[in-house]
Amino acid sequence: MKRILIVLVLIHSIQIIGQNNNAENRIIKVDYKKEAGKLNTMFKECIGAGRANEGLRADWQQQLALVKKECDFKYIRFHGLLSDDMAVYREDEKGNPEYNYQYVDVLFDYIVSLKMKPFVELGFMPNALASGKETIFWWRGNVTPPKDYKKWEDLVRNLTQHFAARYGDEEVKTWYFEVWNEPNLSPGFWSSTQEEYYKLYDYAARGVKAVNKEYKVGGPATAGSAWVSETIDFCTKNNVPMDFVSTHTYGVKHGYLDEFGTSGTILNQDEWSVSGEIINSRKLIAESAKPNLELHYTEWSSSYTPADPIHDSYHSAAYILQKLKQVGNAANSMSYWVFTDIFEEAGPRFTPFHGGFGLLNTQGIKKPAYFSYYLLNKLGETELQNSDKASWTSKNAKGDVQVLLWDFTNTHPGDKELNQTYYIKDLPSKEKGKVKVEIDGMQKGKYLLEIYKVGYKVNDAYADYLAMNKPSQLTREQVNLIKEKNNGAPISTEKITIDGKGTFSREFKINENDVVMLNLIKQ
Repeated sequence: MKRILIVLVLIHSIQIIGQNNNAENRIIKVDYKKEAGKLNTMFKECIGAGRANEGLRADWQQQLALVKKECDFKYIRFHGLLSDDMAVYREDEKGNPEYNYQYVDVLFDYIVSLKMKPFVELGFMPNALASGKETIFWWRGNVTPPKDYKKWEDLVRNLTQHFAARYGDEEVKTWYFEVWNEPNLSPGFWSSTQEEYYKLYDYAARGVKAVNKEYKVGGPATAGSAWVSETIDFCTKNNVPMDFVSTHTYGVKHGYLDEFGTSGTILNQDEWSVSGEIINSRKLIAESAKPNLELHYTEWSSSYTPADPIHDSYHSAAYILQKLKQVGNAANSMSYWVFTDIFEEAGPRFTPFHGGFGLLNTQGIKKPAYFSYYLLNKLGETELQNSDKASWTSKNAKGDVQVLLWDFTNTHPGDKELNQTYYIKDLPSKEKGKVKVEIDGMQKGKYLLEIYKVGYKVNDAYADYLAMNKPSQLTREQVNLIKEKNNGAPISTEKITIDGKGTFSREFKINENDVVMLNLIKQ
């Protein structure tokens, strides 16, 4: 009965969210006293990064400190923890394992110092332990099974023991251990079969649990939301530990992997792209033998290629908010892939804007996508009841009120054009009518009203880069100029007074793919 109710609730959610607002007459009407409960902050539970070794760079660490401070992500996940550039594993002349965690310690100590936690991806295979030579990416992550599964389990157990000794049992209990990355892409991230992946998972899970049975392990970290039911079935039938499901989704129509950043992609026109997959994964879990498993989308974005200009476009800001809102509480976390363009899967990039995955570019310039998370982090801890489907309304304990709203309009022309030629153009946004925001039941008194905006040529760094004629290298002055113009500061501030009626009302025009936030700060 419980499973049936969950499915019905999800179907009901889809029907409600699918109703379109009348853009010409949009009203966001809320009551300060009518609460919807604690704000669901799954959007900032986790953020992605390219690979572990990049995390040893000073600029990577500086950027992570910034996104932690301004967006408050809790966990971080990356590839390549066990790859040879992290110098974790080798064998002596007799074949005995030798472990080394000096590079890992530098990285994890830094992450923990920021009051963040690692979402530990166990991969890829150290060359000395690998059964083959197949690799992926410029940095050559080995994607073959281990030559000796006992040694693989021992490595995972030894690494987990090291974490427990260094950071303490109670801390590591809050971490997640995810086995591998996208093993359903073969060739690609895994050179073998689904059955062989389950063997890899089994040994790794036992290695983690041997240290502490309360440590959380899961997978299958698949592309395209694959293998969810099959992995739960495998673990159930074989009594293999599983504490969470992890998988990935991207908002383009075809393919899952663009190893060298050369594929053409097309933004999916389906309104339920990304979010529909996530809701379906939750449904599959609810119908399984383990209906209460956590669901973590450890990668998601508009596109899976590191050369897609939608990542740099102002369209991304509203897209991100739309997808997060549609998902609701179906996922425990949605880890955006990734926080920075310091990312070398296809090799070091040669231009400052190249369609990289990052919220920040290599020089630390904030893209429009960055501000989605920056503004989400300004929401108060209590959500207000709100029937508008493209906004969040909230308040905090100080009496401040926040309204974050957007218009997402998919302007992509469809199959006749690739993202790679469409989103590099100057794309002015069209008017989308007016939005009226009305808040009743507010506390009487003086407030500072801050208005934030992201949209066409507003906190739109790529537009400024285009206006500079897309230089292949940016001078220090050009970087500072773009940063200053796109710093996320309020576009206006004013002092207002709420009288005894307790009503705030404001109407303004909105354009396609605008993101607007009203922040009413009690004085």
